[in-house]
Amino acid sequence: MNRAQRLAAILDLLAAQGDVSVEQLVERFDASAATIRRDLDSLSERRLLTRTHGGAVAQSVAYELPIRYKSHQRTEEKERIARAASALVAPGSVVGLSGGTTTTAIAAALAAREDLAEHGLTVVTNAVNIAAQLATRPDIKVVVTGGVIHSRSYELVGPFAEQLLRGVKLDIAFIGVSAVDAESGAATHDEREAAVNRMMAGRARRAVIVADSGKVGASAFATVGGSDLFPTILTDAGIAEPDRIALRDAGYDVVLAD
Repeated sequence: MNRAQRLAAILDLLAAQGDVSVEQLVERFDASAATIRRDLDSLSERRLLTRTHGGAVAQSVAYELPIRYKSHQRTEEKERIARAASALVAPGSVVGLSGGTTTTAIAAALAAREDLAEHGLTVVTNAVNIAAQLATRPDIKVVVTGGVIHSRSYELVGPFAEQLLRGVKLDIAFIGVSAVDAESGAATHDEREAAVNRMMAGRARRAVIVADSGKVGASAFATVGGSDLFPTILTDAGIAEPDRIALRDAGYDVVLAD
């Protein structure tokens, strides 16, 4: 386990139990006490936890991990979803990509395709990390929305982002979300992200939720939309069968990535 993975795991453990001790983390990660203290100090500097004598407690504002930490979670599942999403994109298409670790993986899958050289591809995104990732590909035209950058997700949000999206049409949009269930639909932790995601999906001929199975059945603060906006959910084979059936009965086409 590298340092970034360990930091993400510490935050996951903290979110689950509310507090951690240096001794507990030393035993769990087989690391020295000095290493664990440096990790906790680093996370404290980023305001992701509060240091205590001998450990740390959860920060109330740290309801969602920054994307640089979340990128180390469920990587295999996200890569499978990314390959399946890329297969839905024809050369010459206009593709919308919201922010998130799964859509970042989709951007990487699109960038690896060799069949785009002749017809190219246009990607419209509100995620500055995705824009930077694709900027070096001459066969991919990158359109970036304006807006205010969200420090946790690298997404541009607000009226400037929504204004640009109103003026474009997309062939397909891949929308990453924090949670999705049959009753509430897709949701994110931030209402500004939800608004931009909703707008992007509404400008596409086909809008696809991309979410690993760990997000299925979960809940989040701000609703993005239901099966009327997102006819398709692309997830991995780890989805529980009752969740898959419930989503199907709610009108979603649930596609499992191999």
